[in-house]
Amino acid sequence: MLASFTMSAYSASKTVLVLGDSLSAEYGLARGEGWVSLLQKKLEAEKITAPIVNASISGETTSGGAARLQTLLDKHQPAVVVIELGANDALRGLSLIATQQNLRNMVAAAKKAKAKVLLIGMQIPPNYGTDYTRQFADLFPKIAKESKSALVPFMLKDVADKANPSLFQADRIHPAAIAHPIILNNIWPQLKPLLPG
Repeated sequence: MLASFTMSAYSASKTVLVLGDSLSAEYGLARGEGWVSLLQKKLEAEKITAPIVNASISGETTSGGAARLQTLLDKHQPAVVVIELGANDALRGLSLIATQQNLRNMVAAAKKAKAKVLLIGMQIPPNYGTDYTRQFADLFPKIAKESKSALVPFMLKDVADKANPSLFQADRIHPAAIAHPIILNNIWPQLKPLLPG
């Protein structure tokens, strides 16, 4: 009996759950070109056993993610939850107080389910107003610090801050396939330490 108990103790889920929006849902890309697909290939190349569930939906907001998360946690029992949400809240000018509370609730739910959390920080263009832009960018490090969660400071570092149109699709909002390896490079150093051994 002891042997079977030991085995089950080590067979805990190693799943990585990605809860995001179009930036993680391969919007406008061929299947396999997005950073989440590239992550799966990287894990396989590095012999890391961690199945990925990509529960990202284009257009998703933090309220939508918060509403869906518990069901996803119950179903997949992930070891790690990557939260990549908030950009659509900002683009719609939604209340930052609500966005902040939704993110907090998601982090808390994931941690209650014994999952490690990686929060992916976003920034928006300055045309939304200096105060709103700054307060939005500050949300992510603030929540990561208070919840002791891992943080990617800016998902689109070396993409959005480069004057290179080829890094974006024709809408100038969504990164092109060529940009997704850069996005993965931004995420990987923070994600790798969270992965099950």
